[in-house]
Amino acid sequence: MKLLQLFLTGWAALAPFTASCSAEPKAGTPDAGKPDVTETGDETPQNPGTTGGKTLVVWYSFTHNSEKIASALLTHISADVLEVEPAEEGLDYAANNYAIGSSQIEAIRDNPGSASSYPAIKAVGFQPDNYDTIIIVTPLWWSQMAAPMQSFLFKYGASMAGKTIGLIVTSASSGISDVEKDAKRLIPQGKFLPESLWIRSSQVGSAAQLTAAWYDKMFPTQNETTAMKVKITAGGKSFTAELEDSETGKSFWGKLPLTLEMSELNGNEKYCYGVSLPRKDLFYDTVAAGDLMLYSGNCVVLFYGAAGGYSYTRIGKIANVTGLAAALGTGDVSVKFEKQ
Repeated sequence: MKLLQLFLTGWAALAPFTASCSAEPKAGTPDAGKPDVTETGDETPQNPGTTGGKTLVVWYSFTHNSEKIASALLTHISADVLEVEPAEEGLDYAANNYAIGSSQIEAIRDNPGSASSYPAIKAVGFQPDNYDTIIIVTPLWWSQMAAPMQSFLFKYGASMAGKTIGLIVTSASSGISDVEKDAKRLIPQGKFLPESLWIRSSQVGSAAQLTAAWYDKMFPTQNETTAMKVKITAGGKSFTAELEDSETGKSFWGKLPLTLEMSELNGNEKYCYGVSLPRKDLFYDTVAAGDLMLYSGNCVVLFYGAAGGYSYTRIGKIANVTGLAAALGTGDVSVKFEKQ
């Protein structure tokens, strides 16, 4: 994906400053349960799971291989993430020689045009207009795309018309050509990348290298020099974040360099009120370590552990979070943000 060239005016003359964070309290982060509604009709899901951005990684996983692959890819790129989950919890797809999954695939093969052929999935807050690129990470079942992912694409595939579609497939040994056919049947007007990525189960441990090499090959025109890279320093250690190509990201970029005295909360985040930025809040069911967020329009939040269950506007993301928690420490901390 080619990043847009930065066009920022009016900020260059701003001098560095240190923000004194207000003592305004930030609400704690409760455990937000998974939505229990299924994808039927046009109902509005209780807990939308996606956020604004240019790229979305959507995944389904039973054995956790596809989950690990999606997580590995997200260490290389800045993207939103959405998990597809069966509506019925606790299904043991491995029981009786994978009888449940086999019957679901058979039902789809027998009548692929009928909504009743596809197993129900939990509702998700998918907003296709937010994305230019959608990368699908899915396992292979009996040479076909896993049934829950087919359910998601049956419902939303038509709305992905004109989007750039990438496909990453995991399997024990079977080839992925039929999964590619499923994807193109379910997203008939998608602009598919010229190559899909096949990661065998035995290769999942190398998913970070495999996904990075594939992504860079598929998007060779991406110009990293135009990205809004930010150096974040705390506790004597520095990290690199990439800001969103959005009004919020550009506004934060324009305020740099910036030193924030950040407060501790929940054992997973540091926050600082007093930095007002444009907001476009969306509900986050899951927030990961390294996410740099805006809360309530004037609170910068840097997560060093997993969280979720609140509405935020994404500012950017640290891809490599190794050592981040230790650098931020357990109490209040001074964090410097500067252009890189």
